[in-house]
This record gives sequence, structure tokens and C-alpha cells, in this order.
Amino acid sequence: MGAGFLRQWHYRLAMFAGMVTNVVFGLVRAAVMLAAVRASAGLGGYTADSIGAYVWLSQGLLAALRIMGPPLDIADRIRNGDVAIDFLRPVDVQFSYLATDLGRATCTLLLRGAPSVAVGLAAFQLTLPHSVWPYLLGGLSVVLAVMISLLLLFAVCLTGFWAVETRGVRLLYQIVATFLAGLFVPVHLFPGWLRTVADLTPFPSLLQAPIDVLSGRAVGSQALGILGVQLFWIVVAVLLGRILLRAGRHKLEVQGG
Repeated sequence: MGAGFLRQWHYRLAMFAGMVTNVVFGLVRAAVMLAAVRASAGLGGYTADSIGAYVWLSQGLLAALRIMGPPLDIADRIRNGDVAIDFLRPVDVQFSYLATDLGRATCTLLLRGAPSVAVGLAAFQLTLPHSVWPYLLGGLSVVLAVMISLLLLFAVCLTGFWAVETRGVRLLYQIVATFLAGLFVPVHLFPGWLRTVADLTPFPSLLQAPIDVLSGRAVGSQALGILGVQLFWIVVAVLLGRILLRAGRHKLEVQGG
């Protein structure tokens, strides 16, 4: 985890540029969503203040969650065969990537995510909780969301054991994940059938879930239920990664490394 934090720390200028981009797009998104809420009262239960919290929290979390990339380097290591060296190391491949990414996400949240949200607080009147529990549970929800995102992306990259090039698979994953996670519009605004489809996937647990807890939209047992769903998807994603790793290692040995 510490190695991931230090590695990301070296890209401070890039994160500053990313933060500026976050703020610019956040201003555009906030203007559009505010106009939508004011034009339609009671839009998904959002008000002018609460929709601002959704926009700026999503902007602050986006880079840490890595939904839009960049890909994990294991995709290249599978393609060039270096993954065989990873299998020989006395470290679990999946959990090694998970620990490193938690460090990366922590650094990203501090240097890119938090300043983006601070700009939103300064520029807009946001509705945020006044008690400590939403922030404690929300922080835990963010950690769980980062874990789910990494584990899913890790599984997607493992398709390289069977596909010559994984860019198409990763692009499809990125499009589906960002939409169903609630990046473009809140999942609460989806039509009923699409909301059902989204709830059957892990993607709302990536972005919509931590936003709902942090913003105070979900409190008490509802917030705990969200955390429970996130834990469920972590177990599923870990098992999926283990299965793909085992199958991929067998295929790599069959091919001779």
C-alpha cells in the first residue's frame, strides 16, 4: 500500500492537471444537472443543493476509482509473458495489486479528489451531513468501492490469457461501468427497468453507493445495507479473479510460458 502511495506521489503535477480537469467538467455537469432539477421539481428526490453534492462527490471520487482507466499493467505483463515471473514470486498476485491500488487511491483522493470537492463547496451551496456518521460510513464505503473497482478491472485484464488484445474488452467494460455506476446521471433517475438491471450488477456500488452514504441520502440501516452489498460484490470479484488466475496460469503452463 505504501509503495502505491509513493509511486502516485511522484505524479503530483499530473494530478494537479487532472484536478483542474475535474473542476472544469464539474462546473459544466453541475450547471446541467441544476437546470434539470429546477425544470422538474422532485427529480429523483434531488434538490438544487443535493444534486450539487452528487456532482462534486462523483468528480472527487472518479480518479481514485479508476473506472475510466488507466489499465493495470498486468494486461501488458500477460501479453509479453512477464506474468510468469509474478507467479513465481512469494506474493499473491491479486492481493498485491489490490494493496498497491489502495495506496494509489489514497494519494489520488488527497491530491486530486479532496481539492475538487473543496472547489464545489466554494462555488455551490451543497447539502452535506452535519453529523459524523455519514462521513465515517462514507469513508468505509469509498474504500470498499476502490476495492471493487480494482478487483473488477483486474478480472477484465485477465482476459488477456485468452484474447490477443484486451483493449476492446476494457473499452466495453469502461462504457458499461461508467454508465451503470451513475457517473453521467444518478442511478436513482434511471427508468425502472434500467434501475433493476443496474442493481443486478456491481457497478452502482462503485460510485452511486459511496455518494449516497457520504451525502447523507442513505442513513442508518439503509447505509449499512449499502455497505453489505459492497462487501458481497467484493467477495464475488475476489472469487472471479481467483478463478481466472487459476485458469490463466494453467493455460500459460500449457503454452510453455
